[in-house]
Amino acid sequence: MASACAGPEAEPGAVHVLTAQGNVGPVMARYIDRGIDHAEDEGAAAVVIQLDTPGGLLTSMDDIVKRVLAARVPVVVYVWPPGGRAASAGTFIVMAAHVAAMAPGTSIGAAAPVSLGSESDETLRDKATNDAAARIRDIALLRGRNADWAEAAVREAASASSEEALRIGVVDLVAPTLQDLLRQMDGRQVT
Repeated sequence: MASACAGPEAEPGAVHVLTAQGNVGPVMARYIDRGIDHAEDEGAAAVVIQLDTPGGLLTSMDDIVKRVLAARVPVVVYVWPPGGRAASAGTFIVMAAHVAAMAPGTSIGAAAPVSLGSESDETLRDKATNDAAARIRDIALLRGRNADWAEAAVREAASASSEEALRIGVVDLVAPTLQDLLRQMDGRQVT
């Protein structure tokens, strides 16, 4: 993971950029937490998290989602680079963002819970799936995104390309570069 965050000399109103690639785990969760903390302390205009992940640990995903939802600065999650993805836990992170964006040639979804241990019984699988479906639906509704698709990403492992995700209201923007993303966001109001 690399940080292109503005340094201690940064002007208030700067955009801080974090790059989070690989499995969602404790290291990524701490990195994003510290990056958002720094952006808040510096009075940043926004934090952009460039995300490329196959998914990861539920506990770390929960930590990241809670931190993004509680952020005092707008958080933009940008699925990047082309060929990258926000699969499984990454889908929840994108849904939690104030602004969700993807680069062309990226994908999102396949968020069905997976057990890392031995095959769990049907009741445990149902519990995990129902809990995850309710959570992602609630997050999608909170951010004004397509809650039906979000739930299908959990229950049916649905996935979408960047263009499809934009068309069906899963993400807000598709941008080929960070510079284009920032241009598209210029003047955009977020809640």
